[in-house]
Parts: sequence; structure tokens; C-alpha cells
Amino acid sequence: MGKAQDLQPHNTVKGGEEVNTLESEKITHQATISQLKDFTWWVRMAIYTLFVLSGQSAAILLGRLYYNKGGKNLWMATLVQFIGFPILIPYHCILSSKKIALNRNVNQLDVSALAFMYLSFGVLLAADSFLYSIGLLYLPVSTFSLICASQLAFNAFFSFCLNAQKFTPCIVNSLVILTISSTLLVFHPSSVNLTGISKEKYTVGVICTVGASAGYGLMFSLTQFSFEKVLKSQTFVTVLEMIIYESLVATCATLVGLFISEEWQGLKREMEEFELGRSSYLLTLICTAMAWQTFNIGAIGLIFEVSSLFSNVISASGLPFVPVLAVIFFKENMDGIKVIATVLALWGFASYLYQHYLDDLESKAETKHVKEISMIPLLKEDNF
Repeated sequence: MGKAQDLQPHNTVKGGEEVNTLESEKITHQATISQLKDFTWWVRMAIYTLFVLSGQSAAILLGRLYYNKGGKNLWMATLVQFIGFPILIPYHCILSSKKIALNRNVNQLDVSALAFMYLSFGVLLAADSFLYSIGLLYLPVSTFSLICASQLAFNAFFSFCLNAQKFTPCIVNSLVILTISSTLLVFHPSSVNLTGISKEKYTVGVICTVGASAGYGLMFSLTQFSFEKVLKSQTFVTVLEMIIYESLVATCATLVGLFISEEWQGLKREMEEFELGRSSYLLTLICTAMAWQTFNIGAIGLIFEVSSLFSNVISASGLPFVPVLAVIFFKENMDGIKVIATVLALWGFASYLYQHYLDDLESKAETKHVKEISMIPLLKEDNF
């Protein structure tokens, strides 16, 4: 009996050590998973950012090419901005079949609310895209890019009102620098109306582009709001659904406009008169549609992962690169203003990215503090 009593405390201590070891291994395993999640998150962010920058630049340049070589159909220029959505449907079906899908209860969602949301987003997307088509038709690339940057200011306002966006010094610094970067383009010689467009049409182009920028700023904030309050989902399938459904509505709305305006009757003649040839005409439209879909995936993906304001910051940081690419493809001159605008764009992007790095460090510090507190009872048991 005496020996048994002597062994009992030893077994208690040993049992406590085993519990502590298991708890330590559990925490280590959780930390490893957390690091893996952080890495995959940054990978997704890099992919979405690449999609936004490459898709936006290619789409604007191809749109300019369409107009420069004889394209005049505003409804067709609008349609290619979202008609490429069917290429996403097979990928959506694959993800759904593998059940890598909606982290939500579908039965709890109001079908009428979803229908209204997608219908509203689709109509707004069609209207904004049509206004952008008018702006790109009547404005030089540099001026168009400059005015598009105002979307960042509109989105900042709507994000503050709808998404409770917090503005830290780094974020404010990023917004100011990106605005200055884009504003510099107005001093570029190509920003002057040298295209032979009348003053009235030039003014219409400015007004339409500003209106479209305001509309997109609102739409980005509403998209973030819908992810947080309506869809409440944490999967990429939801992002695809958002793009597919709103693009479907926008396509239908634009096709109605195309047939009502009777501009569809001139498509055959436009194709034949296109300077680069019929095949190049079709290829230009197809590539433009694919570029816009690439941009849409990246933009909505960034809204889903971070915020609508961050998505707009990435978009705005890429605008100064459009005139630089125009140097390569349209043989425009490269000068100091374009170089400075590009450098400022990179600075603004880095400033916003640095803020997210600080937020990540703060989040990790809070997680570590919580884990240390949770270990206190175990350490007390071990001391006993």
C-alpha cells in the first residue's frame, strides 16, 4: 500500500507532462497550419493582383486599338467587357462537383434577395461599362486613365459609408500618392485633345468617364457589403458565382441595347472595313473579352479577400502603366512624367501593402497572446 501511495504522485506528474506535451504538439500543429494559410493567402493575393494589373492594361489597350482601327460600335465595345463569362462556367462546375464550395446554408438565403442583388449589379455593370466605352472613344488613353483614377476617391467615400473602412496613415498616404500619380498624366502632351474630336464630344467623354468611375466605386463597395452581409461565404465558388450571374444580366441588358439601337446591322460592314482585317477584328474582340474577365476575377477576388478599397488601390496603381505600355504598342513617346507617375504608383501600392503587413503582425501578436493565456492553467497544473 505504501509503495502504491508513493507511486501515485509520480503518475500524476507524468500524466500532467503527457497532457502538456499533447497540448504543446497541438499548438505547434495549429501554428504550422496558420503559417500555411498565411502563405496560401499571399499566393492568392499575388495571383489576383496580377490578374487585375494585366487584365486592366490589356483591356484598355485593346479597346483603344479597336477604336483606332475603325471600330465604332459602342454597344459592342461594352459587350466585350463581360460577355466572356461563359469560360468560367466549366471551372465553377468542377469546383462544385468536388464540393469545394459554399460554406453556407443555401436554404437560409433569400432567393428573391439574391435575384435582386445580381439583377441590380448586372444592370449597374452594364451602365458603367457603356459609359466607359463612350469615354474611351472620345478621350486619349492618358486622359482616360487619369479620370479612371477618380474611382479610387469615390470608392474611399463609399467604403467609409457602407463598409466602415478605417483610414490609417499608410492608407491615406497610399490614396494621396496614387491620386497624384494619376494626376500627373494630365500634364502629358497626349492628354490634350489632339484626336480631332469636337469639344462637345470631348466634354461628353469626360462626364461619362467620371460617372462610370463613381458607379464602379459604388459597385465595389456594394460587392464587399454583399459578401459580408448577404452571401456570408468563404469560398472561391462564391466569387465565380458573383461574376457569372452579374455578367449574365449585364450581357442581356447590353444585347437589348444593341438590338434596340439597331447598331447590330452595321457590325458586318465594320468587320469588313476594319484596318487589320476580319480575323484581326474578331481576335481583338475575343482577346478584349478575355482580358476583362481576367480583370473581373482579380478585382472581385481582392474584394473577397481584403476589401473593395484595396481592390481599387491595386487597380489605380496599374493605371500609370497603361501609358507606358502605349509607348510599346502604339509608339508613343516615353518621358519623365510617365516615369515619375509609374514610380509614384509603385510607392502608393507599397504603402498600402505595408499597412496590411502591419495588420498581419498585429494579428499574429494577438493570437500568440491568446495562446499564452490558454497555457497558464496547464503550467499551474504542471507546477503542482
